[in-house]
Amino acid sequence: MKITRTGSAAWSGGIKDGKGSISTESGALQAYPYGFSSRFEGQPGSNPEELVGAAHAACFTMALSLALGEAGLRADQMDTSAKVTLEQVDGGYAITASHLTLRARIPGADQATFEKLAAGAKAGCPVSKLLNAEITLDAALVE
Repeated sequence: MKITRTGSAAWSGGIKDGKGSISTESGALQAYPYGFSSRFEGQPGSNPEELVGAAHAACFTMALSLALGEAGLRADQMDTSAKVTLEQVDGGYAITASHLTLRARIPGADQATFEKLAAGAKAGCPVSKLLNAEITLDAALVE
């Protein structure tokens, strides 16, 4: 099976004074603003790193759901965030890390099984495989 999805961006102006917008095929984002100030100065708007973070968190969580099902487990709730780091490196900027934080309520899961399945999902999700960055995980079962 081969699936393709499309995201797009439009931009006008220079790097600091320019303005851009991002859209997704699904319509989840439709001409949503982004620019230098939202990426580097904390101003309102989106940026590529938060989109990568959302994609990584979603992909990892789905991969873990699959692994749990294969182990005969089912999550009541999983909440995942991905903190993506953009750093200046030789030759420009690079995403150097993505730190996943997961809090999960999984009835019947013991800590060892949970950690093994979470580590496998971290390594195996397609977005993890895409990133050329250090990927870390803080996963905890909660009551």
